[in-house]
Parts: sequence; structure tokens; C-alpha cells
Amino acid sequence: SLPQGFCALPLPLVQLSLSAVLKCGQSFRWTVHPLNVDPEDLSSPTHEYRFCLRDRVVCLRQTPTNIFYRTVLPDPRKSVTQQKLREAETLLWLKDYFQLNVDLVLLYEDWGSRDKIFLGIKDRFSGIRMLRQDPWENLISFICSSNNNISRITKMVQNLSKEYSPPLLSLPVPDGSGVEETYHSFPPPSALAHPDVSSRLRSLGFGYRAEFINRTAKMLVEAHGGALRPRESDELSQQWLRTLRDLSTEDARAELLKFVGVGRKVADCVLLMSLDKTDVVPVDTHVHQIAIKHYGMKGPTKNKVNMTPKLYEELCTKFVQVWGGYAGWAHSVLFTSDLKSFALHGLPQATSPVSSPVKDRKKRSREMSILVPTLPTPTFT
Repeated sequence: SLPQGFCALPLPLVQLSLSAVLKCGQSFRWTVHPLNVDPEDLSSPTHEYRFCLRDRVVCLRQTPTNIFYRTVLPDPRKSVTQQKLREAETLLWLKDYFQLNVDLVLLYEDWGSRDKIFLGIKDRFSGIRMLRQDPWENLISFICSSNNNISRITKMVQNLSKEYSPPLLSLPVPDGSGVEETYHSFPPPSALAHPDVSSRLRSLGFGYRAEFINRTAKMLVEAHGGALRPRESDELSQQWLRTLRDLSTEDARAELLKFVGVGRKVADCVLLMSLDKTDVVPVDTHVHQIAIKHYGMKGPTKNKVNMTPKLYEELCTKFVQVWGGYAGWAHSVLFTSDLKSFALHGLPQATSPVSSPVKDRKKRSREMSILVPTLPTPTFT
């Protein structure tokens, strides 16, 4: 049944798994809240996912066949018509952010037919698609990612928001405890371009990345402007970053590489995750090891090799040959399947901390075999 205050978007788990996509290191500002539900009830949402945009908080829940979404505004005293308009805007944002125009089932079938390694993981790790993020937030998040792990990057990105973006609104967490959580949107370039930002971020534990963030924001504001146009919510430099979607991959990459703290891998993450370059595969030594182990690339299987531009290009070319025009999306599924935090991942629900891993794997395997074939494949226009 539809939770109170929510709207429904019919969408099976094989098209989008929130529990995977929002935790696999693409975006770092989603908060996840467990719901008080019967663990045996596979048809009810188990978690609520929340994300703060510039003017609203979007709340999502998921069942095997639906995404439920709700828009929370700073001023709740909207008329019914105004609220419906805001929900329509949220739905448009969801379709764009999760790129729901792309039929993921067809992509998985294509990758599985091309690649026996992918064929072996595709059922257990179904529903993993690439987000289409705001390029500015994506750029800064991945400057934070150098020599870092997902939990620390998440902490950094959320601290950036708390420190440099005013609170938008507070919401009680959905477990009924009465605890409230305050939400901040991601700060614009002008907020991070001030001279004192670098030292403040260092005190918050950003290390050498503090100066990279400050200098990149300063470069953007100086080159493209930090002012807002009338009736627009994004600064001029943020709008300029979005125009990189219209450039070729090479030209867009060249622009990104001008920024401080942006090397080839960070640039490629931004190209893939926010600039519509679906065939770009961000490469590191870990991806190199996967290529050696499974895809016939030559090299040592134990010792890490220095990632030269030539080797980086060879790896990218190899993965595009294997997976085709959406190689970056396929790589994300493989990357997620290899994360330690996803060792017990399976649909339809997360593992209970007190359950047995062995029993859990068997249970999940049974659930997957029962659930997936019965899900309807949607048509996308």
C-alpha cells in the first residue's frame, strides 16, 4: 500500500536497486533510515532514502515493483495545487537523476551476452545504474575521493554541506523515535572559493584535498562567474559545467583536467557520472587487476603496476571492446560487486546484522530465483 504522503512510480528492482546504487560510491549525500517493518514482509519498503536539493528534500522508499517518492519543502503551507506541481518537478528530477529513459534490463542482457564474467554476477547485482548527477557536486566529491574510502568521502561531502550551506529544513527520522535530522544542500562554487576555506577544511580533516577544493572553486568562479542570474538557482559556473555535456569526451576531459586535484581518473568519474559519457571507464590499479584476472590483459597478478597514460588508454579500450557504448555503466556493476561492503548484497532486502551469512546467501539465492523472473519489464518512452 502507498505510504501516507508518498506518490508511486512503478519500477521493478531489476531496473533500479536503491540499496545498491545509493551506497556504491557514486553519490555521497544520501542518508539511509531503516523502517520499522516485519522482516518477513518482502512487499514493504525496508528503508527510506533522503537527499537534499537546493529547495527541497526528496524521500524515497522501494518495494519490488515501485519507487515511492515524497517532496518535503521548507514551507509546508502549500496549496494542494502547488504541492502537486512540486511533486511533478520531483518526478522529473528522479527520471533524469536515475536516467530512467535507459532500459537497464536490455543493457544487462547485452553485457551478459558479450561477457561470461558479467553473466555470472548480473542476477545477484541487478538494478545498478549510473546516476546523472550535478557536475559541480560530482567534481568536488571526486576530488575528495583521492586515496580515500566511501565512508570517509561521505563524511567529507556531508561536512562540506553542513559547513558552507545553510540548513534548509529538519525532518524526524522515520523510525518513530522522534529524533530530527537537519538537511543542507550542496554549497555553490562561490561558497568554497573564499580564501579561508582551505584552512577550515584542513581543520575538518580534508588534508591536502582542502586546497584542491578551494582552488578549483576559485578557478571556476573567476573564469565563469559566481553570480546568480535572475530566477535561476545555479551559479553561472555551475551552468557552465553542465555545458560540458555537449562537448566531445576528449574536449570535456581537457576542460576538467585544468582544475586542481583533477587527474585522469577523477575527470573520467565526472565524465561518466554527470556528463553523459557512458562509454568512459574510470581506471585504477584495482580495475587493472580485474582486467588481468578476467579479461586477458597482461601484467603481474599480485604487484601493483604504475598506471601510465598508455596503460590507462589500453584498459579503457579493452573494456569498451568487451561491453560496448555503455562500458562505464557495466564497469560500475563489476566495481560494486567487488566492494567488501557488498559481500552479502542481494535482492530484495539488506542483511540483518544478527543473521548467518551462509543461511542468508542461500535465502537470498532462493528469493532472487523466485522474484526476478516474475517482475514486469517496463516500457520506456
